[in-house]
Order: sequence, then structure tokens, then C-alpha cells
Amino acid sequence: MAWFKKPQYATIKGPKPLEIPPGLWTRCDGCHQLIYNKELAANLKVCPKCKYHFRLSAFEWLNLLLEEGTYKEYDARIKPADPLGFVDSKKYTDRLKEDQEKTKLLEAVVTGEGLIGPFRTCIGAMDFSFRGGSMGSVVGEKITRLIEKAIQKKNPLVIISTSGGARMQEGVLSLMQMAKTSAAIGRLNKASLPYISILTNPTTGGVAASFASLGDIIISEPQAVIGFAGARVIEQTIRQKLPLHFQKSEFLLQHGFIDMIVERRNIKETIIKILEIIS
Repeated sequence: MAWFKKPQYATIKGPKPLEIPPGLWTRCDGCHQLIYNKELAANLKVCPKCKYHFRLSAFEWLNLLLEEGTYKEYDARIKPADPLGFVDSKKYTDRLKEDQEKTKLLEAVVTGEGLIGPFRTCIGAMDFSFRGGSMGSVVGEKITRLIEKAIQKKNPLVIISTSGGARMQEGVLSLMQMAKTSAAIGRLNKASLPYISILTNPTTGGVAASFASLGDIIISEPQAVIGFAGARVIEQTIRQKLPLHFQKSEFLLQHGFIDMIVERRNIKETIIKILEIIS
């Protein structure tokens, strides 16, 4: 016989909890607050509370910088192959197909020309959503052809970089793109044509160690991670504790690696002013 009996309560049927449709809100990686997606888009994907800069796709960058109706794409049909027949937990070709379907791009960079203000400019924009913006053979080839177009047309060059580094599925062929793109930038310098490099979060590995770091003017977005190897790898190699905010754009500006940090809403105006001075 039970000494105590739990009282029986009647179930009260109230209104169902409010269901929020998916895709309306985004949680900021900086301040962890919820942001209404329409407000975020209107603010160029910059958090209105803490100014954290979310990533833009390649075509979002082109729409931000270029005058409407002036863009002409280069090498739109070049797509990656699988020279090594690489397989890990999945075939490299299957991974490429997944990213192509997800991003509607054939590769991690889009190149072309258009007007930034009054200036006809050769421009390239990388997309982190495609294989982490990694640089494989086709990325290196498209960047090199873009630079050669700038030399041929005597146009200034602007490249927006975001990358996790070299593409491991293409092995040494990927690493060769560092020398290839750097040599092309050398030819651009000999032609006395300006190159503005824009570094976004993150710009690392082989891209940071090649064309992204060779700009006449290097601009970064706030709080962008920029560097070659990861901080943990460096600490384990040199067996020293790294400074706070190591590899953040503010740290690199203090140490002379980049020329300026510019918020996204001001970046087009800044590029136009630079081109006016150089011209």
C-alpha cells in the first residue's frame, strides 16, 4: 500500500507554441544574437549589433563592387577534372558534383571584367562555399588568365580572396598554382598595372602564400583570419604561445602585412579612390 499518492491534475490544452518558419533568422558567429535575415541582407551581410562580417558568395561580391549591367565573365566553361583519380571516403568527382549543385558554380573562383565606378577593371572573386575556396588547377588557371587579360587590356586588377588553402585532392598540381599565379603577378608588375587584393575571412594556405599577398594595395575586412598554417600547427612547431588575435587582420595591420582594414559598406568607395589616385 502506497503511503502517498500523487495528485491527479487535469491536462490543460492551451494554444500550440509558435512555430518560426525556417530561413527567417540567422545566429551571428560574433555576438551570438539572432538577426532577421532581411535586416542582415539589407546590411550587406554585416551584423548590425557587433559588425561581424558574414561571408559573401562570389557573385554577391561582384554585385557589390561592379556597376549594374557591366559585368562580362571570362572562362565560364572551364571546370575541374580528376587528374589523380583521388578517392578518400568519397570520390573527388562526386565531391565536385555536390559543390557544383550547391553553389551553381563550376569552380571556386569567378573571373571577368566590369566597371567599378568609371574604371574598367579585371576582377576575380573566390567562393568559400565551393571546396572551402581551395586552389586547384582550374582556380590557378582562371586566376592566371585573368591576370593576363588585365595585361592585355591594360586594366587594373582586383581579386577578392577567401580560401582554406591548396586542394589536397589534386596533390602537387595544386601546389604548382602558387608559383604559376605569382609569376603572372610579376608580369603584371612589369607592365606597371595596379593590383588591389581584398582579403576576406578566411584567407589561408596557398592562396595567402601566393597571389593574395602580392597586391600593390592589400585591403582586409575586419576580424578576417589571414595566414598560411593554422595557429595550432604553428604553436606545435615553434613550441611557443602565440599572441592574442594572432592572424586576425587587426594584428596583421599593426605589423605591416596589410595596408588597411575597410568595412564592407565602404569597400567600393575605397577602391574607386585608390584607382583615382593611381590613375
